[in-house]
Amino acid sequence: MLRIAELFTSIQGEGIWLGVPSVFVRVSGCNLRCTWCDTPYASWEPEGPMRSVDELVAEIIANPVQHVVITGGEPLLFDEVGELSSGLRQAGKVITFETAGTVYRDWPCDLMSISPKLSNSTPPPETPNDWAARHDETRQNLQPLADLVTTHNCQLKFVVDPDGKGDDLAEIDAILSRLPDIPQGRILLMAEGTSADVLHDRMRKLVPIAMTKGWRLTPRMQIDLFGDTKGT
Repeated sequence: MLRIAELFTSIQGEGIWLGVPSVFVRVSGCNLRCTWCDTPYASWEPEGPMRSVDELVAEIIANPVQHVVITGGEPLLFDEVGELSSGLRQAGKVITFETAGTVYRDWPCDLMSISPKLSNSTPPPETPNDWAARHDETRQNLQPLADLVTTHNCQLKFVVDPDGKGDDLAEIDAILSRLPDIPQGRILLMAEGTSADVLHDRMRKLVPIAMTKGWRLTPRMQIDLFGDTKGT
C-alpha cells in the first residue's frame, strides 16, 4: 500500500521532456524538509489515501497517456514504488522518477529526474524535530546520487535562487566535481519560486549562467499555465 497525495494527468512542466502529456503519481512521504517545498502536503504534512499497487497500475494503464511521472515527496523511499514501476513498464508506459537523489534504487525507468538539494533548501535551525540538521545530513550524502547517475538515464535539475545569500553556483560545481561526468545538456537550472512573476525575473538572471556553463535553463511551465495549484 502507498499513501498517494494525488494522481492526475497534465503536461510535464519541467526538464528535458517539457510539454509532454503525462500521468503524475505523487507519493506522500519524504526524508527531507525543504524550506521552500512547493508540495508540503507530500512532505511536511503527508496526506492522501492508502492505495494498493494493483489498483494504481490498473488506473494508470487505463489512461491512454503513455508517459508516467512518479514523484513525491520522495518516491524512492518506498519498496512498493518499485512494484508500481515494474507493473507500468510491463504495460509499455514511459516512466520518469522525480527524486532528490538521496536514495538509490535500481528500478525500471526511462528517465531519472534528480533534483540535488543545495543549502538554499535547508529549513531554519529552529524547525522542530531537528529537521535542519537531519535535512543537511541527508542531502549532503552524495553516494546515492552518484550511484543513480551511474546506472540510469538521468537529468540533474538544480533549484537556484539568484536573489539568495548563498553561492548556489559554487555548490553546484562542488556537487558535479564529485559525480561521474554528466553531459552539459543534462544539467538544468530551475529558478526557485511559486509565482510566475518571481520565476520569470529569476530565470532572466540565470540566463548568463546557463550561457557560460553550457547548461540548460528549464521553466516551471505548470506555474505559468495553472498557478501554484494541486493537480497540475
